[in-house]
Amino acid sequence: MSAIRLLVLGAVRLRKRAHGYQVRNDLEFWGAQEWSNAKPGSIYHALKQLAKQGLLLAHDVAPSTVGGPPRTEYELTDEGEAEFHRMLRHALTAIDEKPDVLTSGVGFLVDLERAEAIALLKERVAALEAWRAEVSEHWTPGPPGESQPEWDYIGEIMRLWVSTADSGATWARALIERLENGAYVMADEGKRDLSVLTQDGPDDPGTS
Repeated sequence: MSAIRLLVLGAVRLRKRAHGYQVRNDLEFWGAQEWSNAKPGSIYHALKQLAKQGLLLAHDVAPSTVGGPPRTEYELTDEGEAEFHRMLRHALTAIDEKPDVLTSGVGFLVDLERAEAIALLKERVAALEAWRAEVSEHWTPGPPGESQPEWDYIGEIMRLWVSTADSGATWARALIERLENGAYVMADEGKRDLSVLTQDGPDDPGTS
C-alpha cells in the first residue's frame, strides 16, 4: 500500500473540497514530506490518478488569482470515501507495511468511531504477538555470547524483529488504553477542532 494515496484522500476529505496546492500545503504542515513520499510531484500525480480511478471528483474552477490556468478542486466520491476507510483500516492493522503507512493511519485515527479504532488496534497487537511468537520459536538464536557459529551476527536480525514487535505492541496497547479512557474526539462524538490540521497558505501559483 502507498501511504501517499491515504494521505491525499484524507487531506481532501478533511477540507471537503480542496485544490492541489491546499493538499500540498496541509501535508507539508504535517511534515509528511519528512516521513513519507509526499513530495510535491507525487501529491499532484496522486490527485490526478485518484480522479482517473473514480475516487476523486475533479472540478475546474476560476483561475488562480496570480494567473495561470483554472485550478482543479477535488472532492471524494462515494468510492473514494470507501477506499479511504479501507486503507485506513489496513494501515492500522497491517504489520508488514512500511512505517509511513502506519504513521498515515494514526494521523487519521480520529476519523474512525472509537469502538472500531480500539478493535483495529487490538487486531494489530494480536498480529504483532503472533509474529513475535513465530520468530522466537523458530528463528531466534539463544542469548548473545552463546556458541552458535551457524548464526553468527545474523541472529541480530531476529533479535531486532522481536524487539520491534515488542515496542510496537507496547505502543499500541498504550494507545488503546488512552482511547478506552476517552482520549480524543472520535468520528462518532461530535464536532472536532480541525484548525490544527490545516494551514492556509498563499494562493495556488497555477499548479493543480
